[in-house]
Amino acid sequence: MERKNRMGKASQEEIKRTIREGKAVLGIELGSTTIKAVLIGEDHMPVASGSHGWENQLVDGIWTYSLEAIWTGLQDAYQKLRQDVQEKYGEELHSLGAIGISAMMHGYMVFDKGGELLVPFRTWRNTITEKAAEKLTEAFDYPIPQRWSIAHLYQAILNKEPHIKEIDYLITLEGYVHWKLTGRRVLGMGDVAGMFPVDPEKKDFDRKRIAIFNELTAGEGLPWKLEEILPQALTAGEDAGRLTEEGAALLDVSGNLTSGIPMCPPEGDAGTGMTATNSVRVRTGNVSAGTSIFAMVVLEEPLKKVHPELDLVTTPDGSPVAMVHCNNCTSDLNAWVGLFREFARSAGMEMDDNTLFGLLYRKALEGDPDGGGLLACNYLSGEHITGFSEGRPLFVRRPDSRFNLANFMRTNLYAALATLKTGLDILFEEEGVKLELLSGHGGLFKTRDVGLRMMTAAAGVPVSVLETAGQGGAWGIALLAAYMLEREEGESLAEYLDGRIFAETKSWQAAPEPEDVKGFEEFMERFKKGLPIEQAAVDVL
Repeated sequence: MERKNRMGKASQEEIKRTIREGKAVLGIELGSTTIKAVLIGEDHMPVASGSHGWENQLVDGIWTYSLEAIWTGLQDAYQKLRQDVQEKYGEELHSLGAIGISAMMHGYMVFDKGGELLVPFRTWRNTITEKAAEKLTEAFDYPIPQRWSIAHLYQAILNKEPHIKEIDYLITLEGYVHWKLTGRRVLGMGDVAGMFPVDPEKKDFDRKRIAIFNELTAGEGLPWKLEEILPQALTAGEDAGRLTEEGAALLDVSGNLTSGIPMCPPEGDAGTGMTATNSVRVRTGNVSAGTSIFAMVVLEEPLKKVHPELDLVTTPDGSPVAMVHCNNCTSDLNAWVGLFREFARSAGMEMDDNTLFGLLYRKALEGDPDGGGLLACNYLSGEHITGFSEGRPLFVRRPDSRFNLANFMRTNLYAALATLKTGLDILFEEEGVKLELLSGHGGLFKTRDVGLRMMTAAAGVPVSVLETAGQGGAWGIALLAAYMLEREEGESLAEYLDGRIFAETKSWQAAPEPEDVKGFEEFMERFKKGLPIEQAAVDVL
């Protein structure tokens, strides 16, 4: 089903004037494979963009990005945005209405009093904090995933790592970038809740649990208390500082960007995903399906019990959210598509990625509802929900399985959603959480009809894709920056998004088909029984 298209977009002259007058808003997101900068006009739609590809590195068993890679990538993405503006509009970027910075949530960046990074950045992808996560979950009576900053910090303390006594500041990636651009040690609520438990009423770090942590570590001889090394928590719409002269020079190596530009609270990719999909109201949710996959559901009431498989985080304005986060989604699927691309080229056929992915994804719709008895496990890295600290992608079939291209593709698409399904079942079946609509975005939904069909089969609830779904987190953080500038007294983030951004946005929606839901359940039984095969692969390979 479609809704009416949005109003006409701004004219070329209107966009040029907005840029010339310094009213355009910039959003930058450091994703796991792409750093993207998006400029939006006064109609809140993108008018220019720039991007930089990058990849994490496995160094001494740690998934990381170097500081050099962070700043080189940011500068390249911004310069490409600047060039895009010049080519499209003949204008130079001198000033902006506001700037927002987003990045991958969680992880561990710690700095000493001189502002020097103490150990290489430990990303969300690492599954090296199991002992700390278990101990903290028990002590806090609150689920602490391995990805969270506090789990990394406590694991470093348990490991007696020398750097812990030199820590002056603990922060996530977007908070680090924001700090260097503004001098402010702040973080938006969405990723505050990805560092440490929060108090949803006070919209701040949970001070009672901070006290518990300080008691846990009292015998370690640390020269700091936890509250002294954390950023200040801010909610959407609050002032998070201004771009300094040093920050402007750091972001724009051409020297054209002026200082003094207001900046919104830096947010994690979950918060920007909720914003970009208009999923900040109760009983709404979104699912982001790319390199990793996570689903966010805004809660009406607290969960009945602690579930280690679920994160408790918040919307950018502080509403409680249950999050199912899985490290693996499309990476293994993309590798298989890459194999077919190589075959096609060897046969003298050239296809662009949209054509190739669309062809193979739609083939899955011809497959058996259960995938023909085939089994795939897409674990390129560890997966905490199912208890894996490492991953080995694998594909398995019985001699009598229905092995054809359609079932092969359907099975790999199912595998990309299988671990997410495990977490959603806890949320819907054990906790009785109600969800009216799940909004999808990310690479899986580029082939829209297939993404919708597979996700409804996995989630068992209606799923929609907005016309703007492909804009992603860089657009989401730009909207949060615009909200800071434009909101009226008492105007909530949900009201702002409903009324000013998404009122006339086109969307496509699909409801679950019983045959698909039943087929996915049959695949899940096979997937769960096959996890010992995955463990054996980890043990021997």
